[in-house]
Amino acid sequence: MKKIISYCLPVLLTAAVSCTKKLEEININRVSPTSLDPILLLNNAIINASFPTRTVIYEMAIMQQVVTPNGGVLAGGNFNQDSRDATTASTWGAYYQNVIKYTHDAIAKTKDVPARVNLYNMARIWQAYAFMVLTDTYGAIPYTEGGAGLTDQIFFPKYDQQQDIYPKLIQELTDASAALNISGTVESADLLYAGNISKLKKFGYSLLLRAGMRLSKVDAAKAQSTVQAAVAGGVITDNADNAYLRHDANYLNPIGNMLNSTEAANFYLVKTFVDTLKNNNDPRLSAIAIRYKGATSGPAQTPAIGSTTPADQIGMPMGYDNGSIGARATTDGLASFYDYSQVDRRRMAKTTAPMFFVTAAQTQLLLAEARFRGWISIGTAAQYFADGIKAHMDQLATYDPGSAVPAAARDAYIALHPLIAGRELEQINTQYWIASFLNGPETFANFRRSGYPALSPNPYGQPNNPDVPNGTFIRRITYPTSELSVNTDNLNAAIAAMGPDKLSTKVWWDK
Repeated sequence: MKKIISYCLPVLLTAAVSCTKKLEEININRVSPTSLDPILLLNNAIINASFPTRTVIYEMAIMQQVVTPNGGVLAGGNFNQDSRDATTASTWGAYYQNVIKYTHDAIAKTKDVPARVNLYNMARIWQAYAFMVLTDTYGAIPYTEGGAGLTDQIFFPKYDQQQDIYPKLIQELTDASAALNISGTVESADLLYAGNISKLKKFGYSLLLRAGMRLSKVDAAKAQSTVQAAVAGGVITDNADNAYLRHDANYLNPIGNMLNSTEAANFYLVKTFVDTLKNNNDPRLSAIAIRYKGATSGPAQTPAIGSTTPADQIGMPMGYDNGSIGARATTDGLASFYDYSQVDRRRMAKTTAPMFFVTAAQTQLLLAEARFRGWISIGTAAQYFADGIKAHMDQLATYDPGSAVPAAARDAYIALHPLIAGRELEQINTQYWIASFLNGPETFANFRRSGYPALSPNPYGQPNNPDVPNGTFIRRITYPTSELSVNTDNLNAAIAAMGPDKLSTKVWWDK
């Protein structure tokens, strides 16, 4: 028996080692990636930069372009109400979790890789864009430490004040745009421009122009020098260079998806916006709007009764809720509030509609203002103004062929609406408001900067609204509850320096 055991033991040990080795081999996942091409990180950041549905509830309502009379999860700019606990995704969550996180990692992975220098600078520009949206929306934000959870294990980032962020954004855009090298590696997988360096440079410098113009109220000298640097670098002046995300059946437009599903019958074009277009015979109204004439319910809003004729369009007035809008609709001669005009969800707001971030129309209009202010010397304000209107009208066909503005109608409108002495800033920035339709964050930011269009404050809940003083506008969006509960100390320090975390608190460049 002892001999049998002595002979068997080595055999058993050998078998055990062999089995363990095979188990180790089995446990190795041979199809799981151990590294990721950083262009995929940047693309993830681009895909997730489409504006969340919360921008319809807040920014587009504040800007009196789209509004709902309903409350609950849809309460926000329509009621001058702080609804930070709403379940709809905020710009804060969407951008920090799904944009900044990826751009930060893409930058970290390419910073010291000479062969990917173009990708490195592309990621820097996109990150600067995302940070600009965030700081314009909220004010103080985690900038220096934002997105560093994976690379630096910073899970509770400190906040930077906006007056400290903007100089860094301007420097980042200046350096990254200049560093893009036409002789370097072409990042053809790039979703924005397929790695086209000329277009990427124009995008970077157009953001620089936008950043410079943001400072027009707080630092005119810095604004002017920044604008001049952007123009010298070369900005987007043609729709072929527009920065936008193309959606498809796999990556739906978030706003279009909402307006074609649960909230299809809940959002309407605002009277102010419709009347501005209608009273000026603006051909864009028929490209944007539809009215389901006689509709008494959501299901009754069928294509058979839909009209895109400008004369038929009637916008919903601000200041009403679900209990009072019915009577106002009756006063307006409508069958119900379902009878008001909407953004056409089968054209401009369809689920596969593109999402525009920076456009030739916006840039041309900023150039018009810069030229009017004497900050640049090339071109004329009148020509930039006309070119901006033309660019936006031509851009509408990108949403859907049915939204195309005929060239004859476009040219007739431009001829009848020249830049008028003494009204330049009002005209330029009112056109910017129209040209930025569906880009809630940018429309909201430029309104606060310029003071135009000349809107009347939303009367809802006044004169005793606790969130917004009577006769004023919402000036920023408040921080989400998640940040208040998780990053409390750093957020409180930021609020102490910035001002109260209220809808009425102005961001730095708005003061």
